[in-house]
Amino acid sequence: MPETIAPAGLTRRNFLWLGWSALVGFLTSGAAAAARFFFPNVIYEPSQKFNAGPAQDYPMGVSTKWLNEQRVWIIRTEKGFYTVWARCTHLGCTPNWFADQNRFRCPCHGSNFSSDGDVIAGPAPKPLYRCAVEIASTGDLIIDKAVIEGRSGFRDKTPFFANFKATV
Repeated sequence: MPETIAPAGLTRRNFLWLGWSALVGFLTSGAAAAARFFFPNVIYEPSQKFNAGPAQDYPMGVSTKWLNEQRVWIIRTEKGFYTVWARCTHLGCTPNWFADQNRFRCPCHGSNFSSDGDVIAGPAPKPLYRCAVEIASTGDLIIDKAVIEGRSGFRDKTPFFANFKATV
């Protein structure tokens, strides 16, 4: 009788090594996933607080100096300063300031806002938000866009309004 030779493929011993390797791989990937859990994803964004420069340099009325860079208008009145976040409360578009009409107008859907940010016309449901503003000891305006308020009565007080008397 001729002698049969076993194929060189998968033996019982190789099958056990394959099983143990798969188990170790599974446990290693599970441990790596558990370790990754302790290092959350973080999105590093620039600070919402910025220095807008010396308060005395701003003229009376609406300043569009920071519109493109920070998306805020700085408004100086005879009593002080307040800032308006340039984001329409309807759909988030950026309104434009029209000095000849003394109003902010949203180009997308026609919302109109007064210089105080109150809704004059259009589909916007709420007034424009005001950002926190303070005058530092150096005389600079510090604007914080992370702190906003839109309710009448609240937005006319500190920290959304900074009293300022110009010294000549």
